[in-house]
Amino acid sequence: MKPISHTDLILNPDGSIYHLQLLPEDIADHIILVGDPGRVAQVSSHFDHVELEKQNREFVTHTGSYKGKRITVLSTGIGTDNIDIVLNELDALVNVDLERRIPFSEHRSLNLIRIGTSGALHADLPPGANIITRVAGGFDGLYHFYKDQSGYNMKALANSFMEHTAWKPSLAEPYFITGSDKLHSLLSGSGVESGITISTPGFYAPQVRSIRLSPFDPELLSKIGTFRFDEMRINNFEMESSALYALSALLNHHAVTICVAIANRISLEFLEGYHEAVDELITRVLDKITHCD
Repeated sequence: MKPISHTDLILNPDGSIYHLQLLPEDIADHIILVGDPGRVAQVSSHFDHVELEKQNREFVTHTGSYKGKRITVLSTGIGTDNIDIVLNELDALVNVDLERRIPFSEHRSLNLIRIGTSGALHADLPPGANIITRVAGGFDGLYHFYKDQSGYNMKALANSFMEHTAWKPSLAEPYFITGSDKLHSLLSGSGVESGITISTPGFYAPQVRSIRLSPFDPELLSKIGTFRFDEMRINNFEMESSALYALSALLNHHAVTICVAIANRISLEFLEGYHEAVDELITRVLDKITHCD
């Protein structure tokens, strides 16, 4: 097999992967992803001990153990473009012989759990609600740059959504991908709302916010609110899950997102002190991971 080129797989002088600056031994099989670099320490403060701390740019990594389970927590920063970097580099760490630049014959699957914050899109989802993503929908278009021989995109759902919203043809075509059944079951339960999450390529107009610039379709929120597919509704907006689900499916990793709703876009309520709500979710996820293979 021909080695992967030095421009496709970029390594640092110490052999670490380019952006994350991590070595294969630095990461666990169970990885918590957070957007905010400051939230990494919030997660690792619950660990029994921390064995590793590394940082490059917005990518902060702590690896340690919680109740005997080795866990990595890694910040991705904001957006699907950053998820593209994180997922490809994590996969390279576990599935590529970095010295020979050749993929291993047997692939290793990671458990990737994104803990985030989001905006709820229905009045019955108050600030503080926990929302788990069964299906991630992307307005970002990242998935379309990759060859998908397995057909992970739920085309019937995508077509139904575009028809329902009278989707603007000049925008990227939305895509919808299901997350890990195993991790969804692990983190679901009483008090957790499950459904579709939309990831957007921006925080303002793509999420129908307006300060001095107007979104192209001011009715998009109401259209999303009335959309249903196979008894699922779109529960929330955030900015990373579509790429996480797409690349995890393509690379054969397990992925799920669970978020705290810190705003309700319908009632216009905002949870000012959401640190405690996020910390409660972190504890819940960590306890669940101890039962995960």
